[in-house]
Amino acid sequence: MTLLTQLTEILSNDERLVINGKLAKNKIVELALNLDPSLLKLLLSNEQLKNHFFTDVEGILIFDKVAFQRFVSNKSFLPDSFTQFKNKIGLSADNHYLTETNDIVLSWPYKDCILEGGQTKEDQKRSEIFWNETLAPEQVDTLLAPKALQNFVKYDENGEHKDFQLEENDNLIIKGNNLLTLHTLKERFRGKVKLIYIDPPYNTGSDSFGYNDKFNHSTWLTFMNNRLNVANELLSQDGSIFINIDDDEAHYLKVLADDIFGRENFVANVVWQKKYSPQSDAKWFSDMHDHILVYAKDKSIWRPNLLPRTDKQNKAYKYNDNDGKGLYRTDNVLVKSFSKTGVFAIINPNTNEQFFPPEGRCWRFNKETYGNLIANNGLYFGKDGKGAPQLKRYLNEVKQGLTPQTIWFYDEVGHTQDAKKEVNTLRLPEGFETPKPESLLMRILTLGSNVNDVVLDFFGGSGTTASTALKMKRNFVTCEQMDYVNTTTVPRLKKVVDGDLGGISEDVSWQGGGSFVYCELTELASKYSDRIELANTNEELLNIWNDLKQNSNLSYKINPQGFDKSIQDFSELSIEEQKSFLIEAIDKNQLYVNYSEIDDETNDISEQDKKYNKQFYGA
Repeated sequence: MTLLTQLTEILSNDERLVINGKLAKNKIVELALNLDPSLLKLLLSNEQLKNHFFTDVEGILIFDKVAFQRFVSNKSFLPDSFTQFKNKIGLSADNHYLTETNDIVLSWPYKDCILEGGQTKEDQKRSEIFWNETLAPEQVDTLLAPKALQNFVKYDENGEHKDFQLEENDNLIIKGNNLLTLHTLKERFRGKVKLIYIDPPYNTGSDSFGYNDKFNHSTWLTFMNNRLNVANELLSQDGSIFINIDDDEAHYLKVLADDIFGRENFVANVVWQKKYSPQSDAKWFSDMHDHILVYAKDKSIWRPNLLPRTDKQNKAYKYNDNDGKGLYRTDNVLVKSFSKTGVFAIINPNTNEQFFPPEGRCWRFNKETYGNLIANNGLYFGKDGKGAPQLKRYLNEVKQGLTPQTIWFYDEVGHTQDAKKEVNTLRLPEGFETPKPESLLMRILTLGSNVNDVVLDFFGGSGTTASTALKMKRNFVTCEQMDYVNTTTVPRLKKVVDGDLGGISEDVSWQGGGSFVYCELTELASKYSDRIELANTNEELLNIWNDLKQNSNLSYKINPQGFDKSIQDFSELSIEEQKSFLIEAIDKNQLYVNYSEIDDETNDISEQDKKYNKQFYGA
């Protein structure tokens, strides 16, 4: 039950507030401003109203009469005029309450995005409509509450299992709205995620968010803000987040992320060369790179792991004296900065020939160090032992790893064409234009995590992060709302479990193994969103309306009688306008079943799924 509905019911119990069978706004406000004891007692009798309009100060409840007055004065409460079609049926355009608060949530009640993470071209548009609306706090009282999960299945080398024990370290793929999934994950993973990698929609123009251009940019930033705030709560104190983005929003996203994670925790802006050949038909510049913004939860304690040395880097260490010291390479014995202590004779012990540094130069060591080098066979005098001196640099003495740099070339971490080949070789039905290569994710996971650490990607897409994490023995959690999670993401991970040899498999000697659990947010009103999305005619949409108005999934703002009286006006709207209205008519608090309502029989949740929910939430 929504906050508005509960308030209406509670106030209706006070005869002073009911005039001619209707609640009187002015009387309610008058009593509230005068701190009427009977009114306050009514409000305190309801837990949700108490939590919303009262503040606990050391055991004393303080009534926020200003917030209460604004709420009651808003046209969403007891609407009294209808001047346009939406007003006729209750969707008031009055945003007074919204403008009075900073706690606004931008909700994507159906599609999180119409793009698989990283799509950028207009010809990559999908058919899904990106619905959204701005919701005030009183409208999201249960929207962000933990959700019930259902349809649990575990996959391992022995196939599918529907009867199993959900373990704390199980890998997870969750289907559902990613904002609501993130809030659900807080119950289990708050402060436990070592690394987050996301590849969100890039917002490059009409291909991304189909809004009025005046709102496109700010809407995208709100979209990201909602999700990154929750992501920050999930990060462990020694964790980090890597955000893949392109030029269109990178610099605005940097400012937003500075505010969320702290400017002091910004680590680097990595430039990834995502293409290997220029685009000759580009109007201005050929776009060759992406940005990867890196933030630490706490930069003062976070350090990236070193990157492994490559065979190419080790190739120079080709000499071996078989003296137990191992491989070495030669290095110059001269140094540019002059010191008198570095001017003396070096004697070749094989020929007794003396060598002096050139005029104005010196050796890179003093005479004492030179003596130690000679005693420990630390100088090289050529293949035949008769040459000029060179310093020996042993492989086992150099740094056993490389400090990461901020430019990543495609020959090191792959490019988008590599990624497309990786996905295409799996012969999955869903095509992805610009997935990320596993080699790119391998570098990120190497830098930001260790074996058994939790890695999160809440724009799951084709499953590259999850696949790479499984092969690198990390624990992963990934979220995806689109239906291709069942046709692409899950089948891809099943192939990885079975021993997929693509991507980084050879690099990490992957032979298969591991497991993961798939589950879904339990749908409620979101089922109507699916039907609305698939409808093609006015008749279909009217049938959906007739079903919707009969149950509790209808928004409290809607006056069904007003809609039915204006049915002709509705029929004259375009199909897309009709769909948009019906999406808005759904109560966003009822999109998915809240975990607190898991035992409600009308939600039809199986005993098996109830068991897994209790294991998930540690109940």
